[in-house]
Amino acid sequence: MARTASPSPPSARTTYDGAHPGGNQTARAVIAIIALSVGGFAIGTTEFMTMGVLPQIAESLGVPEPQAAHAISAYALGVVVGVPVLSIFGARLPRKGLLLSLMAVYAVFNILSGLATNYAFFTLARFFNGMPHGAYFGVASLVAAGLVAPQYRGRAVAGVMIGLSVANIVGVPTATWMGQTFGWRSTYVLAAAISVLTVVLVMIFVPATPADRDAKGLSEARDFFRRSQVWLTMAAGAVGFGGLFAIYSYIATTVTDVGGLSASSVPLFLLAFGLGMTVGTWLAGELARWSIAKSLLLGSAGSAVAMLLFWLVIPRGWWALPVLFLITAIGSILVTNLQLRLMDVAGDAVTLGAAMNHASLNVANALGAWLGGLVLTAGLGYRTPSLVGAAMALAGAGILLFAFRLERSRPTNTDDVVAART
Repeated sequence: MARTASPSPPSARTTYDGAHPGGNQTARAVIAIIALSVGGFAIGTTEFMTMGVLPQIAESLGVPEPQAAHAISAYALGVVVGVPVLSIFGARLPRKGLLLSLMAVYAVFNILSGLATNYAFFTLARFFNGMPHGAYFGVASLVAAGLVAPQYRGRAVAGVMIGLSVANIVGVPTATWMGQTFGWRSTYVLAAAISVLTVVLVMIFVPATPADRDAKGLSEARDFFRRSQVWLTMAAGAVGFGGLFAIYSYIATTVTDVGGLSASSVPLFLLAFGLGMTVGTWLAGELARWSIAKSLLLGSAGSAVAMLLFWLVIPRGWWALPVLFLITAIGSILVTNLQLRLMDVAGDAVTLGAAMNHASLNVANALGAWLGGLVLTAGLGYRTPSLVGAAMALAGAGILLFAFRLERSRPTNTDDVVAART
């Protein structure tokens, strides 16, 4: 997902081009940032819309729904592979050209997903569709930060990321409705169209930006991946946040078969997902000012409780709607604070740390969908993935507790010391 992370600060090498607030330069910067945010909207819609039409995809391709959900995992694994590869080897390429290439590839594999006539081809297309995901957000954030004065960089990057939240409020419910009305393939046509629109807008409104000739992607990556706290933080995200996807991957059938509601109600549940994400992201910023570590621990425990509550109320249909909102709101608190934590322990590789948060959370996507599918294949019913999710949330809390204890026991080791915000 990944899909709802806190915007990363630009690296120290980001150049400032002199666009001050006020005047024509500010107007051009705002339009350019909006163009970049359309790409976030395209990615956010694409990443989550498959959950809403998964039953139709499974029926069309002739596979059981738990097996069809492996395509969700394939997209997530594509993000995991694409983030380090494209972030490291694309570091010295001209940024505007890289953005255009990434989004063009994204459009192509959305079209190929919609054209798939068998499960193997569909799954492969989903994998390659995921590869540009994290790299686009990393590069777009750097470009946006370079368009404004230094004190406004955070707002600029947040402007890019807002496309994700809007996608889950507008794009995903709309795509799900289209899939149910016109067939699941229409959802991928829609996603491809938004991707092409992004290419056009970026081409017209985003100024050319030079390549970063001083980038040292490989050396920064070596330092980044040597840090124990980096691995523990990513593991906490992959396991703890994965519980949300154990539920969300199968939400369409859970709502209809367990909740007893019609298929037309599914977009409303997806809307609740998007609204919860937006509210949670705002709340996460406030909680981070209090304590990142405590926010993570309380968020993990809260996730487990909310998922158990979902297990209790889903047979009552509409009662599950506010609970799903709560699950996603707490999930967004986790995502934002996990990103801040990862950036704090990343050393000089802050940009890679922010990008790798997308990889970690897409491992969560894949892991949650897979474990949820295992219990469904075992015949335990569509309520059971919520119990799997609760167990994953508690496991994530355990990893965090271990990380914080290790940090306190080795205070002189700069690899494991976190910045003052925790």
